[in-house]
Amino acid sequence: MTLVARKSGGYRRPATAALLAATFVMAPAIIPTVALLPVASADCPGAEVVFARGREEPPGVGAVGDAFVGSLRAKTGVPIGVYGVNYPANINAAAGAADISNHIQSMAKSCPNTRMVIGGYSLGATAADMAARGMIPAGVNQNVAAVALFGNGAKRLGPPAAFADRTIDQCANGDPICGRGTDWPSHLQPSYIDSGLVDQAASYVAGRL
Repeated sequence: MTLVARKSGGYRRPATAALLAATFVMAPAIIPTVALLPVASADCPGAEVVFARGREEPPGVGAVGDAFVGSLRAKTGVPIGVYGVNYPANINAAAGAADISNHIQSMAKSCPNTRMVIGGYSLGATAADMAARGMIPAGVNQNVAAVALFGNGAKRLGPPAAFADRTIDQCANGDPICGRGTDWPSHLQPSYIDSGLVDQAASYVAGRL
């Protein structure tokens, strides 16, 4: 099914505990003899939204991500950069989680003063939840200002422990993916954008930048 902004980016199955428990092996870093503190580039934004689109949405941040970024920019004077998570957006949330983790760590090195916002919708929300639930190194946690999730299949697990005080996990009334009913249309993008849930999340995040 080819999607446009108002068609479903949702997926049919909630995340499983096994998926969330996936282990990613990372090569050890090589420590130089003289450690240098990272220096921010002039190109570094004040904040950056790292957003994972929903299932089968085209590359980018998707309809919910676009609405979220637009609302966030309207609520803060901080320059907001955007990174669309690079993953297939098919059924593999783990690939999205790995890309989120890698990007956050890269930004922490090249733009240490940039405040990062992790976000996602539907399958992308599961990817963002996975990344925040154990794939962001402790030393990088302070670079993440907030986590904003929409239609998250892992909502039943509660907020990621490391970011419990800065996570907003939106679930529309009737959305079966995040456990609030059996109305499948409630999981679609308009249910989040038109209801004000995206705008509400943007207000929450703006207060933490």
